[in-house]
Amino acid sequence: MATTTPVDVFPAGVKPFAERKLPKTICMFDVDGTLSLPRLAAEPEMHAALKKLREITAVAIVGGSDLKKIREQLDIPGVDLVDRVDYAFGENGLTAYKLGKELKSNSFIQYVGEEEYKKLANWILRYLSELDIPIKRGTFIEFRRGMVNVSPIGRNASTEERNDFEKYDLAHGIRKTMIEAMRKEFEHLKLTFSIGGQISFDVFPHGWDKTYSLNHIADEGFTDIHFFGDKTYKGGNDYEIFTDERTIGHTVTSPTDTLRQLNELFLSKY
Repeated sequence: MATTTPVDVFPAGVKPFAERKLPKTICMFDVDGTLSLPRLAAEPEMHAALKKLREITAVAIVGGSDLKKIREQLDIPGVDLVDRVDYAFGENGLTAYKLGKELKSNSFIQYVGEEEYKKLANWILRYLSELDIPIKRGTFIEFRRGMVNVSPIGRNASTEERNDFEKYDLAHGIRKTMIEAMRKEFEHLKLTFSIGGQISFDVFPHGWDKTYSLNHIADEGFTDIHFFGDKTYKGGNDYEIFTDERTIGHTVTSPTDTLRQLNELFLSKY
């Protein structure tokens, strides 16, 4: 069910949707590889583009990470991310803000229960303990509100180590092979497995991919929902929302490509 604030109070200087140049259009953006390089801060040009776009359409951020990590990449000092966009969706929309106000949330643990989660965590740790890859660092399982994030190399890897693992994974299918084994082992839980970023994959209930975020805007009257993401291939964490019949999907190859497409579609026209 869609959740909206009872009364939309737009901050000073922010036009209501009805007063924007394309009042029935919303642009939704993935974070890593789309608005910024993986786990790095977005460039000033991206911030400027999103600010200008907000004069034309509604703007939403939808990331698989929690909002703390998304803020690290997209915040501007002194101005919270949730106040610079119309919607901010962390963990695919399980954590959601509209016009700076938090909306109703849900959680992975409520869905699977403590016992099943313990079995899942134990299986992952056992599998990774037997996995032989060039290096391992730390934080192999990260429990989030709406999902479990699994990283064979560990989320504490440096940027260089992340880049190296991504190349190794493409050549050896480490994440793909692990996902296939997990899918078979936990078929009864009806889980979805989605590769995102360079070093990890997400595990969450069916329907809790990025299309979950669409529930929050279902009653807003948008007729054109544009989604921009880089992992739009099958198995990538942008695939479901990219191919959803409610959205107009755009595959990007980098933040630079995102800026190019935004300029062609909106910024140079309005």
